[in-house]
Amino acid sequence: MNEDEMSLFQAAMSDVAPLPASDKIVSGGIKASPFPRKKKYQETETSEEALTDYVSIEMEAGDEWAFVRPGMSHQTLRRLRRGHWRIQDDLDLHGYVRDEARQALSGFLDDCVQQKFRCVRVIHGKGLSSKNREPVLKTRVGNWLMQCADVLAFCQAKPEDGGGGAILILLKAKA
Repeated sequence: MNEDEMSLFQAAMSDVAPLPASDKIVSGGIKASPFPRKKKYQETETSEEALTDYVSIEMEAGDEWAFVRPGMSHQTLRRLRRGHWRIQDDLDLHGYVRDEARQALSGFLDDCVQQKFRCVRVIHGKGLSSKNREPVLKTRVGNWLMQCADVLAFCQAKPEDGGGGAILILLKAKA
């Protein structure tokens, strides 16, 4: 900067007052983005062939569980739990074996997305009548839902909506 530029700058700044001291600490390191980076997810179709049986989560019959797609606010899950969205349709999987349940779930989700439903319920049962009284469909349904690109979140239903034997699902809003 030459002398003329410096004098112009000082004249422009003559009536500027410093900001009051703050309790915030300013670090000199690398600045992180204020928004979390969203990972790119492979868009999967909801076809039954796309839903694998690989179960990554082990659950007990009474366990409550939930899922929110990475990049989504946990407030979304909280609102789903509290009944912010009205249940627009449901699917009852009682009596279905694994392959029938996967096929029925796939078709149900496709229909719900087509009809632009936001919140639906899947009744998978608690597994109390299955061999070893284990929740066979409960874990698989949750795993299949995690693989569906149109599923934003899901959680265990409130007791009046099926409790531990049902899942509420929040689907993407389609334009």
